[in-house]
Amino acid sequence: MDLPPSPEPLPGPVVDSHCHLDYTEELSGLEPEEAIRRAAAVGVTRIVQIGCDVESSRWAVAAAERWPGVVAGVALHPNDAARLGPALPEALAAVEALASRPRVRAVGETGLDFYRTPEADGQARQREAFAAHIQLAKAYDKTLVIHDRDAHAAVLDVLDAEGVPDRVVMHCFSGDADVARACLDRGAYLSFAGTVTFKNNPHLREALALTPLDRLLVETDAPYLTPTPLRGRPNASYLIPHTARFLAATLGLELPVLCRALDVNAEAAFGGSW
Repeated sequence: MDLPPSPEPLPGPVVDSHCHLDYTEELSGLEPEEAIRRAAAVGVTRIVQIGCDVESSRWAVAAAERWPGVVAGVALHPNDAARLGPALPEALAAVEALASRPRVRAVGETGLDFYRTPEADGQARQREAFAAHIQLAKAYDKTLVIHDRDAHAAVLDVLDAEGVPDRVVMHCFSGDADVARACLDRGAYLSFAGTVTFKNNPHLREALALTPLDRLLVETDAPYLTPTPLRGRPNASYLIPHTARFLAATLGLELPVLCRALDVNAEAAFGGSW
């Protein structure tokens, strides 16, 4: 697919807090090393590479061990967990075997997705997997990265039942202001993707407006959720400046101030510098 041009570089370093370099290559042909280079050229100097199943979690660990600017998240995506059936315990064990690796900073993306998994048995497996991931995050002192689609109340219920880990990131925050408050009350960081720039998402901008600056993150979820004005084209970490500039304008912040906050927050959210 035709890749968008690089935007004007940011005035300070920023972290892409959620990316899929492997899927980006599959969709657009942008090789991971080139994706990292393009990102660094516009100020996106570090990336959190996220696994969604056992294979991609292993890929994430290998990427983090190869490239200094990359750290890994390992997990079973809720929709993948729902499909595993009796194989779920074996897959969870494989994720746990990766979780202790030094370059793994996160357990995620895990959580609940009732949009793509409406069936009761699938949702039950998602809850089982989510609870197991929460315990892994606490056991190995990793950041919990949560996928929440059409399941806000259920996500909070499972979190409360299992106990909230020390560091929680709401990936591609999708709720309204009330959901944002509930997540913030539990100490979570809210990570905003290109969806916050979409005209039909005023609820995300309302949530953004009440998010404290020290709880704010930015992400691509590349190769998905490409920000305006590039919707319909593949996303990549080097396009973060579009979303970052939108966040700054919406919040009435100078761009260097926002960049500094995003960078500091990412280190706090993912357990220190890398």
